[in-house]
Amino acid sequence: MNFPDLNKSTLLFEFAWEVCNQIGGIYTVMKTKAPSMVDRWGGNYFMVGPYNQHTSSLEFEPTNPPDLLRPALQEMERRGIKCHFGHWLVDGNPQAILIDYQSCYSYLGDTKYYLWNDNGISLEGADGEVDAVVAFGSAITQLLQVISSTISEKKILAHFHEWMAGTAIPRIRHLQLPVSTIFTTHATQLGRYIASNDPNFYYNLPWINADEAARHYMIWSKYSIERAAAHSSHIFTTVSEVTARESEYLLGRKPDFVLPNGLNTHQFTALHEFQNLHLKYKERIHEFTMGHFFPSYSFDLDRTLYFFTSGRYEYLNKGMDVFIESLYHLNERLKTLPKPPTIVAFIITRAPTKSLNVTSLQNHLRFEDLKTTCREMEQNLSQRILEATARGRMPTFEDIFTNDMQVRLKRAMAARKTNQWPPIVTHDMWDDAEDQVLRHLRHRNLVNGPNDPVKVVFHPDFVTLSSLFSLDYEQFVRGCHMGVFPSYYEPWGYTPLECLALGVPTVTTDLSGFGAYVERHVPDALQNGTLVLNRAKGGTVECIEQLTSYLFKFCELNRRERIALRNRAERLTERFTWDVMAAHYHRAHAEAAKYGGPIPPAKQRLPEQQSSVEPSNADALVESNEQVPPQEVLNKQAKIPTPSKHAANINRR
Repeated sequence: MNFPDLNKSTLLFEFAWEVCNQIGGIYTVMKTKAPSMVDRWGGNYFMVGPYNQHTSSLEFEPTNPPDLLRPALQEMERRGIKCHFGHWLVDGNPQAILIDYQSCYSYLGDTKYYLWNDNGISLEGADGEVDAVVAFGSAITQLLQVISSTISEKKILAHFHEWMAGTAIPRIRHLQLPVSTIFTTHATQLGRYIASNDPNFYYNLPWINADEAARHYMIWSKYSIERAAAHSSHIFTTVSEVTARESEYLLGRKPDFVLPNGLNTHQFTALHEFQNLHLKYKERIHEFTMGHFFPSYSFDLDRTLYFFTSGRYEYLNKGMDVFIESLYHLNERLKTLPKPPTIVAFIITRAPTKSLNVTSLQNHLRFEDLKTTCREMEQNLSQRILEATARGRMPTFEDIFTNDMQVRLKRAMAARKTNQWPPIVTHDMWDDAEDQVLRHLRHRNLVNGPNDPVKVVFHPDFVTLSSLFSLDYEQFVRGCHMGVFPSYYEPWGYTPLECLALGVPTVTTDLSGFGAYVERHVPDALQNGTLVLNRAKGGTVECIEQLTSYLFKFCELNRRERIALRNRAERLTERFTWDVMAAHYHRAHAEAAKYGGPIPPAKQRLPEQQSSVEPSNADALVESNEQVPPQEVLNKQAKIPTPSKHAANINRR
């Protein structure tokens, strides 16, 4: 695609709460996209986020601002708002402005009043997160106000990510600043809550009363900010076709563009040695397996496969229920084979825990003791073998192992043995009896019995070098054989894409943004290590059967076939690099640059502007049911949400 050359006449500022501030998925988007944006915009590109002294000291390098911005930053400091200028220490080394928004708390009440009086945004109740976001939005508004007044020769393009940064957009509109605005929602606040509690979310979507639902889930303030930002922006975008339809109904505006996420594959490139790295880190996972399982019983590690799922602890949204149910059916199928392989399935997420499980900790500590003992003996063994063979005879067992060495090994082995089965969870949970994952595993009797081919390890914490795995997350993924992410609600979904970049076959669904994109644009995905489960049109039972069959077929592959599949999976990521995906951003920026000054009402779009949103599988789901609302919805006389009070008020001057 060819886009207008804006980088000489325009300054692009991208605002996000997660610039130099890792919290969730937006951090990955901003960090990995930076090199592509710097390549296109050069010195006219700036990333803007909140100043956090703890995280900024690790990721941010202060430098002197360019002459163009110095007057604006000096004016901000005169107003009592310190703006730290420098570079984000990631690939691309983008320029960054970190705003110390704390000073804006002194007039937070006035800011909230203006949002209500001028924009109809009611921020009800006390919420520390909302207060921080409102203060940040006030600082952003003032920054753009002084930049637009001190830099007259350049057009100002401001791109806001998520509601945390979007608070500034309604104020920019009301003040009629000469700034072109783009707002990207990566997941609607309301959609995440409803999907967690409604198994028919996509079917019921056209009949959800968004205002009523926001009050029900007590997220009115966040919902109000997000919806006002969507209506106030020149260009409204989201990250997937699935979320585009969700935004249309829950936020009351159809996105103008879909901006799929990409990946900076340079961070995963390891001199084309990903197969060797898989072997290296698989051996490390083998050590975890020996420490966790072998005190109770052993199995052939050479015939062991590692599957995993990971992500936010949303049992239904992330498809953990489907994963566990498929493991149960896979376990039953494998039992019918004469010599089934062993499957160790990991569930990696962050959940409330008290501490590491005592049994798990003891098993791994004793394994480390055994490993230390063996390493200490290693050099001595080599010397004794050399001495025996130098005498011209084959060494016997007694030549190699002295009585003292045998006693040490026997003691170390005896100390590890237990009659208990390996635990299914590595930590003590705060509410073990009510934990959804543990309840499901116990219901299906997936409790690591010695005769079960499928073993399960629930690790309710991040995988880090200090965890029981002694690996970071990327190393852990490289060592596994497959990543399984059967999500029900997943606006985009980085985890399957990261798997592919690391040469690991993966499973996603057509209700995730990534899965829907793959299904539409990558016809040969299955042959290249990516299964897209049918969750939009099919039911949960069909989805479980589809996943179970795929996992069973994968278990039947030999080593050579698995290596070939990993090669094809790794090559597939070439279609998802930011060098390719950034074109969607360039198109949206070019369209936004056509605007300037006061923003026309959302309903009065330019006639030549067409939406780039394509019909999603979720559309097909509703169409296949003729859009007949469920009876309980009709009884409540619910209707498709219309723009609420604040959506109308944002057009006031």
